[in-house]
Amino acid sequence: MNLFQLRAFDAVAREGSFTRAAARLFISQPAVTGHIKALEEHYQITLLRRTARRVELTEEGTRLAAITRAMFSLADEAQVMLEANRQLLTGRLEVAADGPHRVMPMLASLRARYPGVTVNLRLGNAQETLAALLSEHADVAVMTEVEPRKGLYLQALSASRICALVPVAHPWAQLSQGIRLKDLDQVIMVLREPHSITRRTFDDACVQAKVNPRVLLELDSREAVTEAVAADLGVGVVSSVEVSHDPRVTAVPILGEGLVNRHMIGCVERRRDLRLIQAFFELAPA
Repeated sequence: MNLFQLRAFDAVAREGSFTRAAARLFISQPAVTGHIKALEEHYQITLLRRTARRVELTEEGTRLAAITRAMFSLADEAQVMLEANRQLLTGRLEVAADGPHRVMPMLASLRARYPGVTVNLRLGNAQETLAALLSEHADVAVMTEVEPRKGLYLQALSASRICALVPVAHPWAQLSQGIRLKDLDQVIMVLREPHSITRRTFDDACVQAKVNPRVLLELDSREAVTEAVAADLGVGVVSSVEVSHDPRVTAVPILGEGLVNRHMIGCVERRRDLRLIQAFFELAPA
């Protein structure tokens, strides 16, 4: 079945004229005539009656016109939808992130610039976020400390620093210049689970500096760490981009080697040229 022939027939049926059909399709009138002639000859059917003044549909032509009108109306609707998506008037973006603090400002910028785009955000730990991206359950991901690999496109964001989280009444709360990593030796601490990127970075730095904090409580969320610190159960650690605005606690920079985390946006390499993914990357802060 030749869709060009069907499109020409549909245009004539809609316009009632070969001339107007040609103008509708931006082709010549002989081309329209040739398409319809070929269609009728191939299927041994008469679809149109041609007179000197008008074009009329036969019974078979009327039945076919009902089909082609529905078919090409759907095609036109698809084109409108695709064009709107290309211009980012509509669309859906699946985003994964290993924390809310980096991604939320980017989503706010996306909403301001492209209000018709719908976003589905999934938050998880570092492993879950990377897995969602590599399995293409997410279009883009905001991640921490991801190593380059084949098939993965990464764009760097600004780095963050590991801070100590202490109650506001703690003596360190006034040390805005920071504390030394060795000051945490034998200090009672409440930390995230070992799989947390922040925890892993902190542990590695402690090993390198031969610092041995006393980890008496491990928790599965940043919020839980904040509550534990506020209850004076120990000193916590937090990334500088994840500092809570809770008035009960304050974050103090930890000075030492290996206490910086790298953050990045990623997508599957072969999908990086998709317009909606490009738009998200363009919104990344310098």
